[in-house]
Amino acid sequence: MKKLIAIALVAFLGLSSAMAQQVDLRRKISVSGSAETEVTPDIIYIGISLKEYLNGKKKVEITELEKQLYAAVQKAGIAKENLTISNLSSWNYATEKKKNPDFLASKQYRLKVADLNKFNAILEEIDAKGIANTNIESYDYSKIESLKKDLKIKALLSAKEKATYMAEALGNNLNGVIEIQDGGDNIIQPVYRNYMMKSAMAESADAAPEIDFKKIKLNFTVNVVFELSPDLTAKK
Repeated sequence: MKKLIAIALVAFLGLSSAMAQQVDLRRKISVSGSAETEVTPDIIYIGISLKEYLNGKKKVEITELEKQLYAAVQKAGIAKENLTISNLSSWNYATEKKKNPDFLASKQYRLKVADLNKFNAILEEIDAKGIANTNIESYDYSKIESLKKDLKIKALLSAKEKATYMAEALGNNLNGVIEIQDGGDNIIQPVYRNYMMKSAMAESADAAPEIDFKKIKLNFTVNVVFELSPDLTAKK
C-alpha cells in the first residue's frame, strides 16, 4: 500500500512539475501594426453588347458594327486577342436570321484593357445606336501579390516600432518575437456604375460617357507579441 502511495505521489509531483514548466512566465507586449495604399486597376474587363438596328428601312448589320469594334480596338493599340466573344449564343444569330428576316441580331464581347481612357476612345469609333450596353465586369492590379508582400512587411515594421517605443517608455527593451498573427487581406475594390447606351438614347450621343477613375484600396494588419527584456533600471 505504501508503495502505491509513493508511486502516486511521484506521479503527482511529476505532473505538477510538467504543468509548471508549461506556464509561460515571459514578460510580453502585444501590439498591432498596419499599412495601406491605393492603386489604380490596370487589368480591366469590359463587356460590350452590340445589336443590329433599323435606320429607316435599312438594317445596320451586326457584321458592320463588329467591323467598327475591331477597327476601334486596333486603333487603340490593343492586342486582338484581348477582344473575345463572351456569349455562345452570339454565334447562332445566322440561324435565327434565316427563320425570321426581321430578326435583329446581337453579340456580346469581352474586352481587356489596361487604361479606361482607351475604352472611351473605342466607344467613340462605334455607331452609338448599335451599342446596346456596356459594363465593367471585373478589374485587378497586375502587381497585387508583390504589393501585398510589401505592405505586410511594412505592417510588421510598424508593429515593431510601436512595441519599441512603448517598451522603452517603461525602461525595457524588446527581446525577440514570440508570435505573429496575420490579420488577413483587406482589399476594397472600386465600384463603377454600368454605362448603358441604348439606341433610344443615342440620338444625341456625341461622345463616349465619362468614367470616374477609382482606386483599389489595400489595408493589412498584423498582430505581434514581443518578449520584453528585464527592466533596464534593475540592472543599474
